[in-house]
Amino acid sequence: MRLIIIALLLSISTILSAQTIGAERKKHFNLENNLALQGYDPVAYFKSGKAVKGNPDLVFTYLGVTYQFATDMNRSAFKDHPEKYEPQYGGWCAFAMGDYGKKVEVDPETFKIKDGKLYLFYNKTFTNTLPLWNKDEANLKTKADENWKIILSK
Repeated sequence: MRLIIIALLLSISTILSAQTIGAERKKHFNLENNLALQGYDPVAYFKSGKAVKGNPDLVFTYLGVTYQFATDMNRSAFKDHPEKYEPQYGGWCAFAMGDYGKKVEVDPETFKIKDGKLYLFYNKTFTNTLPLWNKDEANLKTKADENWKIILSK
């Protein structure tokens, strides 16, 4: 009986911990209508090299952040390795994160995959930040990584 109670308490503790982590992560992610990537499929970026809208019937929530997928195979791939497919910097503009450490909206169709990581960029009103990122990528990435750690610590 004692072991059952201990196991139950550990299960409850794990669930509450996951919910706390999910809520904390969710507040830092770029979400529109509670969806990451504005409903685009995170796996499709890697498999097809294109931004592909996900299907509202094919969703998966990972640590509080919900994604849509174009295919069940993509959803399964994400479930197996979500850290491989999640966008960098919570889906905020990589250039803005590196240049001045701010969360700036993105155009999910303006992206880059580098070293197996997905980076998204602002691209509106005559300003596309992807070419700016490409001009000083190493420096901006280092700064973006540092700035993202600061944001997550808040």
